[in-house]
Amino acid sequence: MLATLPLVTFDPDPGLAVLRTPNSVYVLRVGADGSPRHVYWGAPLDTGPLSELPEAVSPAASSFEADAAADELAPQTGARFGPAGLQVRFSDGTRGTQWRFAGHRVEGGELRLRLDDRHRPLRTELCYRVRAGSDVIERWTELTHTGTTDDPVSVERLDSAAWTAPPLADYRLSHLIGGWNSEFQLQRDRLPVAETVLTSRRGLTGHHASPWLAVDDGTATEESGEVWSTALAWSGSWRVTVHRDPVGRTTWTGGFGHEGIAWTLRPGQSLRTPVYAGLHTPHGFGGASRAWHDHVRGHVLPEPDRDRPVLYNSWEATGFDVHEAGQIRLAGLAARAGAELFVLDDGWFGTRRDDRSGLGDWTPRPEAFPRGLRPLADEVHRLGMAFGLWVEPEMVNRDSELYRAHPDWVVHSPRLDATELRNQLVLDFGRPEVEAWARETLDRLVRDHDVDWLKWDANRAFTEAGRPGGPDPDRLWIDHTRAVHRIMDRLRADHPGLRIEACAGGGGRVDLGILARTDQAWTSDNTDPVDRIGIQHGFGQLFPAQAMAAWVTDSPNGVTGRRTPLRFRFHVAMAGALGLGGDLTSWSEEELAEAAELVDLYKRIRPLVQRGQQYRVAPPTGPVTAVHYAAPDDSEHVVLVWRPTARFGHPPAPVRLPALDPAARYVDEDLGRVHSGAVLIRHGIDPRLPAGDHASSLIRLRRVAP
Repeated sequence: MLATLPLVTFDPDPGLAVLRTPNSVYVLRVGADGSPRHVYWGAPLDTGPLSELPEAVSPAASSFEADAAADELAPQTGARFGPAGLQVRFSDGTRGTQWRFAGHRVEGGELRLRLDDRHRPLRTELCYRVRAGSDVIERWTELTHTGTTDDPVSVERLDSAAWTAPPLADYRLSHLIGGWNSEFQLQRDRLPVAETVLTSRRGLTGHHASPWLAVDDGTATEESGEVWSTALAWSGSWRVTVHRDPVGRTTWTGGFGHEGIAWTLRPGQSLRTPVYAGLHTPHGFGGASRAWHDHVRGHVLPEPDRDRPVLYNSWEATGFDVHEAGQIRLAGLAARAGAELFVLDDGWFGTRRDDRSGLGDWTPRPEAFPRGLRPLADEVHRLGMAFGLWVEPEMVNRDSELYRAHPDWVVHSPRLDATELRNQLVLDFGRPEVEAWARETLDRLVRDHDVDWLKWDANRAFTEAGRPGGPDPDRLWIDHTRAVHRIMDRLRADHPGLRIEACAGGGGRVDLGILARTDQAWTSDNTDPVDRIGIQHGFGQLFPAQAMAAWVTDSPNGVTGRRTPLRFRFHVAMAGALGLGGDLTSWSEEELAEAAELVDLYKRIRPLVQRGQQYRVAPPTGPVTAVHYAAPDDSEHVVLVWRPTARFGHPPAPVRLPALDPAARYVDEDLGRVHSGAVLIRHGIDPRLPAGDHASSLIRLRRVAP
């Protein structure tokens, strides 16, 4: 049986590598020219030798066509005319590498293919990893200068991996677009016969695009059809190029960095790419998302079994106008509402009264906190909540003590005027002294103020990026991001129990790399619940609900001005890691009491929302949207239903629940009614929406004995 076969095998005679997951097989072959070539990626093949899989054949015998076999990572040499994932230039001006297969290594679920340049001291290792029980294949590349003389190699592109879809009748590309306050908008279009580039040149993952995509033949639905999906684990600039050529082949290659930059390798130096992960599923876009969610929970998030707390954040209540007495009053109200974490946002440090000063000076503002932060932290802890702080350690204002002491620490280029965005500049964390300052500053902040949670923000992109007088200035695009990762890792190691929330002006830095060292991500600065339905729909294509911070804020909303009921705002936010962010001092006693009841309800369903299987049973393209969270053992279920706008004469249709067992029976825990699983699957359940716009409901089902 397939399940008894090893995760990874390599047969040296035909040069055939096979990677197996529970629901897919990935096959590649080392070609006669020494280049690893893609063979197969799809449903399990458990009969017949895989070596019988045919070589790719070009449909036209012509000296103008590309090599028929797709590369696992394309160099610049040979009959290759698509995007090259490895682009190098040697000191004599020669570009490209020609490989000689130099061996392999298999250790458990990891495969390494070693490729030496035939003429130059350059070694490439293509790396693959499969984890037991996961459908995700992780890939990365390591490039090493093996020479002994000082003859540097310029690396102009080093992708993590190239992926190949099988021949299909047509191709459709799903990806995420957006902007600040409108992140994670799902875009699904027919893939043109062209090169389609998805990228960020901002030094951050970006609001406008995401390094996640999915490919299908245009017929896949939410719960059926083959889907191939990939995601890059990188939190800086990145690029993915999807190439559909005129002869019917579709490939994509991706990794860190963007065009126009290069990195230098000297003898003995290596460059390792981030992981580029991929999966195949026959169960549609929903099946792909659930496989990604399982992978993120099992192999990415640092503490996936720990409940994400119900937090309260002070920003929308106070802005920069923070002081000890006001924050203590908010903390008392947050505790009454059931919050488990109180986060003091921007405005608490240096001379910070607005966004023009103070960034970089991470000491309490004396006028606001004359006794320091410890009295506030102690009161928050006395109220039974954890204490959190907002920080933006990668940034600095010109009007700050840090900038006046170290103006050379910022990212800038000589003889160019520096662009200020949000009145701030970027610190170059790629410089060891800057990384050390940030690590020591944050360590002291956490230790001295008994901080349990950091909300780590980054509110601008890179511009005029340079490193005057420093070696290899383009390395800052890599070095900065890796320093951010290292600092987060070190803080968590030095302060067990510390939790970190990722933020970049909302969802500007959310990826598998940042989530490997944070507990959740701030999804968007837009907390309007109507807009959030679509934002959360896109976010969930890759990331699980427990990583999605979702707040209940004031009405009218501070971004859109839209007025919505408190119940509707809560029900939308309860689809993720629930938080409160409104000005609780302006809420009525009735609103505070209703909020406390809804927070208590959320805590009862939290394990299922945060760790259950998610089914998008009614997408936001229709009049009613619904998300279903199912326990893996089918014991309990939660369905959240939202209708932003009511139409006269159009009552909401029943919501079908395909995750249920048709042979089982389920009791509605609020109404006591017992339903047949078959009926709920094929006919659906009454969404029980109240009349009018901005209507919502929460339905709880429990499996009962027949």
